[in-house]
Amino acid sequence: MTFRMPPEWAPHERTWMAWPGPNPTFSDAGELAEARAAWASVARAVRRFEPVTMVHGPGQGESARELLGPDVELVERELDDAWMRDIGPTFVTDGQGRLAAVDWVFNGWGAQDWARWEHDSKIARHVADLAGVPALSSTLVNEGGAIHVDGEGTVLLTDTVQLGAGRNPGWTREQVEEEIHAKLGTTKAIWLPHGLTGDYGMYGTQGHVDIVAAFARPGTVVVHSQRDPAHPDHARSRTYLEILRGQTDAQGRRLEVVEVPAPTVLKDEDGDWVDYSYINHYLCNGGVVLCAFDDPNDELAAGIFRRLFPERTVTLVDARTIFAGGGGIHCITQQQPRV
Repeated sequence: MTFRMPPEWAPHERTWMAWPGPNPTFSDAGELAEARAAWASVARAVRRFEPVTMVHGPGQGESARELLGPDVELVERELDDAWMRDIGPTFVTDGQGRLAAVDWVFNGWGAQDWARWEHDSKIARHVADLAGVPALSSTLVNEGGAIHVDGEGTVLLTDTVQLGAGRNPGWTREQVEEEIHAKLGTTKAIWLPHGLTGDYGMYGTQGHVDIVAAFARPGTVVVHSQRDPAHPDHARSRTYLEILRGQTDAQGRRLEVVEVPAPTVLKDEDGDWVDYSYINHYLCNGGVVLCAFDDPNDELAAGIFRRLFPERTVTLVDARTIFAGGGGIHCITQQQPRV
C-alpha cells in the first residue's frame, strides 16, 4: 500500500491546532495572553472555512473556550508547546479512501536547550488516534514545517534541518531522501541550503522551509524575496530564487517562481533581524489565511495570493506575536485531508 501526502490545496476534513500553555516560549502571563489571542485569531479565521480541533493541556480548556467561542472543537492532551505543524502528524492518503498519519521523531527542533518535548513527541500519535487513522512511525527527526510538497512527487527540504547535527547526525542526503520519499510518496527532493537568518535565533527552527518557499500549485512555487540589501536575507533570498529557477519538478516541469516581497520592517523591538514572511500562509477549504505585520507590503502580498488563488478568500491575520514565539500561521496549523 503506497501512501502520499496530498498538497495543502487539496480538500481538508479539518485543521488541527494546539493551544498555548505556560512554557519557555511564553514565559510570563502577558506573553501567554498575547499568544492565546493570536492563536485564537488564526483558529477563528480558519473556522470560517472548515472545522478546527484545538488540542489543549490539562486545565487549559476554559481559557481556550473563552477565546475560541463555541465553534472550535476542544480535546485535552498533555502538551509542551503549541506548534501543531511540527509536533502533529503529517497526514497521507493511499488514494483509495484510506488515511494514515506519519509520526516523525520530534526532539525540540534539534534538541535545543530551551525546548521541552516529553509530551509533544507523543502528540502526532494522539492526533492520529483522535482522527481514527493508523500512525506510520518514522525514524527520521523531522517536522511538518520542514517539508512542502506539490502533491505530484516533489518535496522541498533544507540542509540545516534534515541534515542538521541536532536532528539526524550521521544520516546522508540519500538516506534522508529515501525515508522522506517512502513516507510522503514523493520521488524528487529539492534542497535549499538554509532558512532565513532570523530562524537561527533562540526560538528558531534552524531553517524550516515553510517561511522560505512553498508550492502554490504543481509547477509553481512562491518564494520569500527580501528586497532590502541591508537585511542579510537579501543575499539568501537571491540564492533561493537562483536555485529554484534552475530546477524542474518530479514531472519534469521547469518551476515557475513567484517572488513575494518581504515586509519592509527589518528588525524587531530587540534589534534582531526579523524573519517575517508571507510564505508562511495556510490554505484551507476556500480560503488563504495570510500572515500580516501591519506593514505596507501586507496588501501587496495579499494581491499576489489573490491572483494565485482566485477562487479562495484571502484573510489577513496579524502574525507578529506568533513570529515572536518562533513561527507563523502555517507553523500552528496542520491539515487533515478529506478522503
